[in-house]
Amino acid sequence: MALNTHFDELLDFPCVFAFKVMGIAGPTLMEDILSVIQKHAPGDYAPTVKPSSKGTYQSISIPVTVDSKALIETIYTELNKLESVRYIL
Repeated sequence: MALNTHFDELLDFPCVFAFKVMGIAGPTLMEDILSVIQKHAPGDYAPTVKPSSKGTYQSISIPVTVDSKALIETIYTELNKLESVRYIL
């Protein structure tokens, strides 16, 4: 399924795009997210993690240098397939 986004109209590529992922807190959440991003945009990343007030969820922000609309959409699609991910912004 193709995403109907307008990233190509709004961004000048290449650029840094911050993926914000919210998911169920667990020992593999960060590792799973980073493995998806490394697969499509290899690099050295420094994610920011914020736990929810009860510690049930984590919000992870990862700035990634992207070079196309297709790359952003591919990463969104792959992150959405992860079982522990609830939202992607």
